[in-house]
Amino acid sequence: MSAPTDSSSGGESTASTATGEVALVTGGGSGIGWACARTLLETGATVVIAGRDPDRLRAGATALAAAVPEARDRIVTQVCDVTSEQSVIDTCDHTGSLGRFTMLVVNAGFGSAGPLEATALAEWDAVIATNLTGAFLTVRSAIPHLAATAGTRSGGSAIVAISSIASTHTHRYMTPYAVSKAGLDMLIRQTADEMGPVGIRANSVRPGLVPTDATTLLMSVPHVHEDYLSQMPTGRVGSPEEVASLVAFLAGPQSAWITGACIAVDGGHHLRRGPDLSSIMPSFGTPLIR
Repeated sequence: MSAPTDSSSGGESTASTATGEVALVTGGGSGIGWACARTLLETGATVVIAGRDPDRLRAGATALAAAVPEARDRIVTQVCDVTSEQSVIDTCDHTGSLGRFTMLVVNAGFGSAGPLEATALAEWDAVIATNLTGAFLTVRSAIPHLAATAGTRSGGSAIVAISSIASTHTHRYMTPYAVSKAGLDMLIRQTADEMGPVGIRANSVRPGLVPTDATTLLMSVPHVHEDYLSQMPTGRVGSPEEVASLVAFLAGPQSAWITGACIAVDGGHHLRRGPDLSSIMPSFGTPLIR
């Protein structure tokens, strides 16, 4: 890596690579996490994709090897349940053993839908445990490794979390998910404030509607899909690759002076309102208030 640039210069060249560095991507077997893993592999990094499902991880690794053949030897899979403290610690320790662990992408998460008054405590706990507590465990467990390598690269080590437009805009009938993502953004801001002095930057990105396994229902119901599009000035959904490009920028030295930011990547959806999901509620029960 090149030496840190002077504060008066234009910053690190975009030709910089992450050769010799290691990145951990939770939930990296598919969707946005997979796209992030691919983009980081293309920068030269070794990438650990972590997740609960071994079959999904194997399929994701096979697809990554096909997409970036020259990176075949830099793809590592790690079974990890982010709701388990020991599992997360083991995953971060293993990642650190592979080389200079400089980048963490906190992506593992899921959502649910249903009326607030019909939301079971178990459902609430499951979403919060993965999306928020799991993110906390991952960030906390990675910090010693990231701090140890921060001085070896321009801009220090980097954490990037995958948040959501739901962190700032209410999503009726998706209360646990929205609350978890709002909490995630504050976790990232707190991390940036506390860890900046040791050379760790932390940022989050807030995707809008992106086609993944997790958004199949939202994409397949015409009224919901059209409502999303009507709230986007660009008039189209995004792609995992577009989110991954921003993640790679925030994880790399080109963003050396950016930390504590929560950045929308949503076609401008954040300028308007959250989605109307009322048409899919019959699948989940009848709301008291429509």
